[in-house]
Amino acid sequence: MPLSILLASFLTVVQLNCENLFDCRHDSLKQDTEFLPSAPRRWTPYRYWRKVDNIARAIVSSTSDTTGHRLPDLVALCEVEKDSVVRDLARRSMLRTGRYRYFVTDSPDGRGIDVALLYHEFSFAPISHASLRVPTVGGMPPTRDILYVSGRIITDDTLHVFVVHSPSRRDGERATRPYRMTVARRLCAAIDSVRGVSPGARIIVAGDFNDYSGDPALDYICSKSMSDVTASARGANGAKGTYFYKNRWGSLDHILLSHSLLANFVSARVNDARFLLEYDYGYGGVKPRRTYSGYRYSPDGYSDHLPLVVRLRFD
Repeated sequence: MPLSILLASFLTVVQLNCENLFDCRHDSLKQDTEFLPSAPRRWTPYRYWRKVDNIARAIVSSTSDTTGHRLPDLVALCEVEKDSVVRDLARRSMLRTGRYRYFVTDSPDGRGIDVALLYHEFSFAPISHASLRVPTVGGMPPTRDILYVSGRIITDDTLHVFVVHSPSRRDGERATRPYRMTVARRLCAAIDSVRGVSPGARIIVAGDFNDYSGDPALDYICSKSMSDVTASARGANGAKGTYFYKNRWGSLDHILLSHSLLANFVSARVNDARFLLEYDYGYGGVKPRRTYSGYRYSPDGYSDHLPLVVRLRFD
């Protein structure tokens, strides 16, 4: 093996929408009653801890085929309810020996949905972090904050990481498009602020944008010297994206790199490990093995999204 490979430092970034990773306790300030033991979904402590373990397994499997079972260095998480849920994932699941620490937002989202960043304490040393509030416009309901974390990696390079979960398309793509554009503008304003202090800043943006590559919000972000390196990411077991809807694969999840990081980019793929998939009896082929299909619960369900995996190399 060439000496340059041995001396190189690799960094793995994973992004995953966890599909409603809620605990079983009611928060009187949030609309979380759907996920309580007494609710129609019967979200019991057993089901909660099963879900936590399944999400941990999805994260662990995201690097097992390329890095000799080394855990991911950074994990951007969407659709987690609160700090205590992320703590359970980091410290009370199969990730507990991984020495993960984390940051999580405390957003005004009506359901209590937040975003988080897990980081391995030996490969990422935080410098600063912030929860960036997104302004509401034109009837837009309060949405998730954008999480910003900067830190140094083992080569002493500084990375600036943003985790995003844009508003859904539930009321129609066109009607909700301005909401996602609002998030994109808030994100890009923050990126401009980082570059105002450090013009060559190395920036990673990861999350569920509820938009596909080529949609206006993604195009706007890419116009700010950012590249969607996961636009054509595929899996090894049939996944042609991270999300499956009406017999169509696509990716609402994305990892974008600043142009200053493209020289460090190695690969991007969808983690479609076989246990994360199930056969689609309606359309044929495979689809993500989710926790709920309607109100039908699957104890072997993980998420309706598959993990994205990006590898970077620093010499």
